[in-house]
Amino acid sequence: MTTSFRTVYAAVFGLLVLVALAVVPLEAASPESFRFSGDRTSVTLAEGRERTVLSGNAEIVSDDTQIRADRIEIYGRNFRYAVAEGNVRVVDSKRDIHLSAARLFFDREADQLRAEGNVIMEDRANELLVRGRFLENRNEEELTIVQAGVRILGEDLTARGEYARYRRDIDTLEISGMPVVFRKGDEYRATRITIDLDRDEIVLQGEVRGRITTNDDDPEDGE
Repeated sequence: MTTSFRTVYAAVFGLLVLVALAVVPLEAASPESFRFSGDRTSVTLAEGRERTVLSGNAEIVSDDTQIRADRIEIYGRNFRYAVAEGNVRVVDSKRDIHLSAARLFFDREADQLRAEGNVIMEDRANELLVRGRFLENRNEEELTIVQAGVRILGEDLTARGEYARYRRDIDTLEISGMPVVFRKGDEYRATRITIDLDRDEIVLQGEVRGRITTNDDDPEDGE
């Protein structure tokens, strides 16, 4: 299977939307499509102080998505916010995607999500692994950011840097912070690397370096 740039990043950013959808049902879903559990649960329903805390083996489950953590807190007016802490695990069974982090925060009304602390996303269906210390998704801005120790590993693609910015409106990925892209034996380095996902093209800016691997068995031009 050949992994394209579009496949890699569609998997990463598609996962964030799925996690968001898993939390949305906290207010509106029917009992058949949403449930939660924990070793200990406390609920506050006072107006303006609405809060539910799940402690110990905390779990939120919707139709296709499961969120587990040591502690999950749902709070705010209409339970706008959700925070999962400690051994956070997210599984999307429909797309076979797994996410782990130390902490996960979701703002349902602003449609923003943040995952922190050695974030690892595994797309098993597409054989992809994505790592970073911080991941943020802003759906209204069509923007996703991954920071600190960013690593993207695919079948024939490896990329790393300290900062990655994906703009879904123009389908473009920017990597900075000593970025490096390895693809099919070729190596690309620059101050900033921009990938056009539509065209599967790479643009290098500032202190450009690279290495292209050729097949010595190929016949010379003109033969």
